Amino acid sequence: MSSIRLAVQKDLDFLSEYDKHIDYTTLKDSIENKRIYICELDNKSIGWLRYNLFWDNTPFLNMLYVLEEYRKQGFGALLLEHWEKQMKIQGYKTIMTSTLVHEDAIHFYLKYGYQVVGGFHPSEDEYEVILKK
Repeated sequence: MSSIRLAVQKDLDFLSEYDKHIDYTTLKDSIENKRIYICELDNKSIGWLRYNLFWDNTPFLNMLYVLEEYRKQGFGALLLEHWEKQMKIQGYKTIMTSTLVHEDAIHFYLKYGYQVVGGFHPSEDEYEVILKK
């Protein structure tokens, strides 16, 4: 059975093993600030969603990750829906995220009602699309 919960300090090793986009201290701070949700299956961590606040007032999903062997089974959608519900409970009316234009993730977010609102070229990377809901 799957469940979603806030990350706690004991999740730091799991998260730091896979989340190479932020350093250990920032990851630890994100846990302390209650900005990471963990997806578990039969008490095993299989994915997470990490967010922050854009402009200090708009939840921005920075990372949605499911371990490869658990992808395409609905766990990403569970994390996303849980996060959206929590943001609504906290009073936010708009949420945002981004993805590279060529990634399959863009179709995932469009499927869940996100709209493309712009984009940019970060350094030498491909075009990054900004989405909001």
